[in-house]
Amino acid sequence: MSKDYQSLANLSPFELKDELIKIASGDGNRLMLNAGRGNPNFLATTPRRAFFRLGLFAAAESELSYSYMTTVGVGGLAKIEGIEGRFERYIAENRDQEGVRFLGKSLSYVRDQLGLDPAAFLHEMVDGILGCNYPVPPRMLNISEKIVRQYIIREMGADAIPSESVNLFAVEGGTAAMAYIFESMKVNGLLKAGDKVAIGMPVFTPYIEIPELAQYALEEVAINADPALNWQYPDSELDKLKDPAIKIFFCVNPSNPPSVKMDERSLERVRKIVAEHRPDLMILTDDVYGTFADGFQSLFAICPANTLLVYSFSKYFGATGWRLGVVAAHKENIFDLALGKLPESEKTALDDRYRSLLPDVRSLKFIDRLVADSRAVALNHTAGLSTPQQVQMTLFSLFALMDESDQYKHTLKQLIRRREATLYRELGTPPQRDENAVDYYTLIDLQDVTSKLYGEAFSKWAVKQSSTGDMLFRIADETGIVLLPGRGFGSDRPSGRASLANLNEYEYAAIGRALRQMADELYAQYTQQGNKR
Repeated sequence: MSKDYQSLANLSPFELKDELIKIASGDGNRLMLNAGRGNPNFLATTPRRAFFRLGLFAAAESELSYSYMTTVGVGGLAKIEGIEGRFERYIAENRDQEGVRFLGKSLSYVRDQLGLDPAAFLHEMVDGILGCNYPVPPRMLNISEKIVRQYIIREMGADAIPSESVNLFAVEGGTAAMAYIFESMKVNGLLKAGDKVAIGMPVFTPYIEIPELAQYALEEVAINADPALNWQYPDSELDKLKDPAIKIFFCVNPSNPPSVKMDERSLERVRKIVAEHRPDLMILTDDVYGTFADGFQSLFAICPANTLLVYSFSKYFGATGWRLGVVAAHKENIFDLALGKLPESEKTALDDRYRSLLPDVRSLKFIDRLVADSRAVALNHTAGLSTPQQVQMTLFSLFALMDESDQYKHTLKQLIRRREATLYRELGTPPQRDENAVDYYTLIDLQDVTSKLYGEAFSKWAVKQSSTGDMLFRIADETGIVLLPGRGFGSDRPSGRASLANLNEYEYAAIGRALRQMADELYAQYTQQGNKR
């Protein structure tokens, strides 16, 4: 790596992004295009309108309790008696408002389709949006869990799993879920320093970085996806999971950054490995991009007893600022079984850790230990995602559940796929359609692009030129475009990750043209040195 960039070599790609932005912004006469961040520039408006309209109804409900003090802005706790009738009047009087119409349909869906108590639902939503009580239960509000669980089961392709067999823990997005899971697995003895953990590569960088921290000191085993197989895991790589020394498999599905879902062959391979060789294998699958895939199925649907599912609402609903996510666990799971197999000395130590929560500590499930550990155990009684956040999560879930024709989903898929087609059209290398591709990100592979443009000989030369590691800095400096390094996500090929979610179509066209111009200039250098195509 050149001297100018050597000090940045060890930065996470997400921290490196800030340095690339500084470089790309250096020319005031040029537009800087940041394709490095996955924050979408689209969002779901209807459930947000519903949230704000529900808030107005909730405030009025609160004022019923202390109506004699409303002139000074004092309200009380909402009452469940008669709430359904008052809500229906509110709907009738405001039916011209889109958010209100959605709320009316939501009440009907909850009552008539899900079979839930409408008054209990409304009271939980009103109490929750007011934020006037602690989250109870701290793991997740009762009615909210039932609704969100229906959404998770449907979107994760887990229709064969009875809904009542799944527990959810509402958390502050996928990142909080990761932090909680790693910490609870450590303190409960499910992962110990020196243990082997398998990681599906390339991957969201924190899944590489967290195990390397001194507090965990885990040994990483790469399960490498093959670009020649459209970024699927070869059987030979998945077969590494047969090693009994590997305690857990970390997987982002669909992958980040290749943005490809695991195909049926891969899912079946993992299922057979678990069934025939590794019934004790723990799996953590992060499926935030699953809603952008066609016919998606999660490892949670394939191996429910072995799998913890992490799902975030951030990308699909454009809700990164809301910090909304869940951890899902089957009620009969190997994490709880592993707790029961710990040495007696470790069980005794854990009895002491959780003794303030319940008399029979050993009956405490792993998912409930996650909740307690998220608040250092002693603050378990005040744990839980804030209730207004849980209300918005529930409204997002209802929005998707009631969209039976998946109009919202199809619109977003078309949007990001048009952006991808535009970028590669201008680059001069139209992408080949893959039925497993999700297209939230694209990994612009230097070897692949240069080979398609000017042949294998030039491609080898161009890859050699990039071996110094400064290619993305050159792109930022010369074109004003920010891409994240593929190697930072565990890819072993020189490449740049571009998000297809955070810019507009004309901007992706500009990125494609700028990268093509840079490739043409490289080829000119190549030919000037006497090389031939």
